[in-house]
Amino acid sequence: MSRLIKRRQFLQATLAASASVGMSSVRSAAFGGQEYVEALVIGSGFGGAVAALRLGQAGIETVVLERGRRWPITDAGDTFCTYQNPDGRSTWLSPTTVVFNQTPINVYTGVLDIKVGDGINVYRGAGVGGGSLVYNAVSYQPTPELFCQVFPRSIKYQEMDEVYYPRVRSILQPSPIPDEILKTDYYLASRILQEQATKAGLKSRKLDIAVDWDIVRQEIAGQKVASAILGQVYYGINSGAKKSLDRNYLRMAEATGHVEIRPLHVVTTIEEYQAGRFRVTCNQINEQGVVQYQKSFVCNYLFLAAGSIGTTELLLRAKHNRTLRRLNDQVGKFWGTNGDSVAAIVTSGQTNSTLGGPATIVIEHLDNPIAPIITEQLPFPIVPQGVLAPVALAITKPEGYLTYNPVKQSANLFWPKNSANNQKIAQANLYTYQKMNLANGTSFGRELDFSSTAHPLGGATMNAVCNTYGQVHGYPNLFVVDGSLIPGSTACTNPSLTIAALAERCMDRFLNKTSKTKEWER
Repeated sequence: MSRLIKRRQFLQATLAASASVGMSSVRSAAFGGQEYVEALVIGSGFGGAVAALRLGQAGIETVVLERGRRWPITDAGDTFCTYQNPDGRSTWLSPTTVVFNQTPINVYTGVLDIKVGDGINVYRGAGVGGGSLVYNAVSYQPTPELFCQVFPRSIKYQEMDEVYYPRVRSILQPSPIPDEILKTDYYLASRILQEQATKAGLKSRKLDIAVDWDIVRQEIAGQKVASAILGQVYYGINSGAKKSLDRNYLRMAEATGHVEIRPLHVVTTIEEYQAGRFRVTCNQINEQGVVQYQKSFVCNYLFLAAGSIGTTELLLRAKHNRTLRRLNDQVGKFWGTNGDSVAAIVTSGQTNSTLGGPATIVIEHLDNPIAPIITEQLPFPIVPQGVLAPVALAITKPEGYLTYNPVKQSANLFWPKNSANNQKIAQANLYTYQKMNLANGTSFGRELDFSSTAHPLGGATMNAVCNTYGQVHGYPNLFVVDGSLIPGSTACTNPSLTIAALAERCMDRFLNKTSKTKEWER
């Protein structure tokens, strides 16, 4: 496995090197010139999609740079590859897949990427829509008590609850799984988890999911390609059941006529330019990752939304290269995994744990005497019958950090997996699962797995690198609007809803201040 990862890292390092300004291999690629735009957004995940829509609605001419390609759902139901037949569409510029099994594939700009760190591996999306292409579509709002444990007091839960969470939900329109779908064999594992929680005296309920359940009904009826019901989540859902951002926020942004999305644009550098503006350099690549053009954009306003890893890496590079000289020493710090872990629970009967996605049921053990824990049933393609593979989330301390590696021209990620806090979270997980095992006659199939996360958070956090509205200290027109802003955890929930809600809050503040500035200038 390590050899395969090294092969992949070599390929990506080669691409990064060929994409760097001034390298000889770039001189052979055409220079695409310099463009001027009022606002530039880097990334099209939850933060970037929110920024794009609100900028477009305000009439601000905006370009969104996205490293990945578009993934339109086809009538044939073949947009994405499947777990059973993976190909290059599964993985970002890698000779092998990076989840479940290392299967040889063609090198392609696929939907799922991995960041291999010290103590943790991070999975992240690539494509127009970012992580929404590959996530479990869970729209989960934290409780006020836990929210206040994580976020600064200046972010009022009441305002988030009454304004920003509802605003995001109004566009994503998440809803719980209908009973008649939950009762099918496809969602047996979800029902079993809920039954086990009841026997153990634990609270469980349905999650709000950004899924079109009518399309899931069509899958069950054979009218659409079976995808969600077969657990095909992490490479994309071919039936179109998932309400990914390219089908709502980003579509609405483009419809304003003021937003242009540029796929296959890999940003390499950001720098301060004349009169407080910014210049962003990027490489336009083809679907095999080969650089076609080098371009630069000059903008008045720059919004960073490349995800926790991507945004932090860009800022670390700018700090190292002194292209953003006023960045402080907090860049790269206060990073966390959202407390992600995976269990294997052995039962005595059939479970169908490979089927029935996305996640639909949550167990909320918020009064766990060690630490609050929530557990969700997620489908995984390699889980045998008789085994459940629930994923737990917790409030982890943001003890991780990223540093810049000038040789590789990328960020190194460090996570103290054996810290006292992480050991405490592991014990809290064990307490919850042992409570369930005792009540249900089940047992552990293996040790808890904390080796990876799909919920990276931090690196450019509020009250450290930025204020609570995402404005970077020292740069009034530079903003962070993605998961980098959040210190390590979204309070025992999946992060997407909170990332989007905070981005909505950031954009409200920006547009309010910008409109007042423009009125004064007039």
